[in-house]
Amino acid sequence: MLIPVSRRYSGGEVSLPVSILHGRKPGPCLFVSAAIHGDEINGVEIIRRLLKRAKVSKLRGTLIAVPVVNVYGFVGQTRYMPDRRDLNRCFPGSPKGSLAARLANTFMSEIVKKATHGIDLHTGSLHRSNLPQIRASLDRPGTNEMARSFGAPVILDASMRPGSLRESVNQLGIPMIVYEAGEALRFDELAIRGGLQGVLAVMRTLGMLAGVSSKRRQVEPFVARSSTWVRAPEGGILVSGLKLGAHISKGQTIGFISDSLAEEEIPIISNTAGVLIGQTNLPLVNEGDALFNIGVFERLETALEEVELFQTRLDPDS
Repeated sequence: MLIPVSRRYSGGEVSLPVSILHGRKPGPCLFVSAAIHGDEINGVEIIRRLLKRAKVSKLRGTLIAVPVVNVYGFVGQTRYMPDRRDLNRCFPGSPKGSLAARLANTFMSEIVKKATHGIDLHTGSLHRSNLPQIRASLDRPGTNEMARSFGAPVILDASMRPGSLRESVNQLGIPMIVYEAGEALRFDELAIRGGLQGVLAVMRTLGMLAGVSSKRRQVEPFVARSSTWVRAPEGGILVSGLKLGAHISKGQTIGFISDSLAEEEIPIISNTAGVLIGQTNLPLVNEGDALFNIGVFERLETALEEVELFQTRLDPDS
């Protein structure tokens, strides 16, 4: 179905694409949304594959799938709305506000308020990649169970940002988690596979799908105590061979900033130990740019084992 949003100035309707699947038996109502940032497209593919899965036809309760929330940004291949607003800072919105506020209000009234649980799918921003991870407020009733059942190797017990969808959903008392994986404007097969399996796992946990998970040992997610960005000490060309999921030691040199003539190389030093959960993919950096996001864990070695298990199991080449 299509939910009307507005009219284009060139004529024609702008609509929100929605698929609603009702099970034969009663159960929870779960919304799964993607592309609130229009260039974050991994979630669009996760939802497309979700809707094709035969198991969904044996659903209990209701699945509301919204593959593209920011339809304007999706068409324009940009993160933002036409007025440069970030839709994920405009919730819960208003029926008489800006275009972004009106779209946020439509999504809240037509989707969120009819659901009992929610999963929102994201990627890193432009030129940044994220290791598959869940962001949630674990002290909220029902949220911790959803976050752990998803099966991502890392959980960030993250504070909520004003105007975000997660903040507005939590204010309604609806448990919700955010899945972050991959990079904007790119399909990442590992991130997509992990997201699809995670959504199905949450649906099984909620009793919406029957069946038992694989007999193979499941990934045990670890909660990061905190995360910190290592920033560029100078502007220049970033040189680093790190990959997401890498073990970072305190004091380790994790890259260099070089000039184009290779006359000077400034080392980038990590001030903490942890796991690399996010990084920039753009080698041209300015002083102060965020380069590496390091998650800090109580049991670092065990967390690294779970990250490796997740990557090995879902690697398209394995």
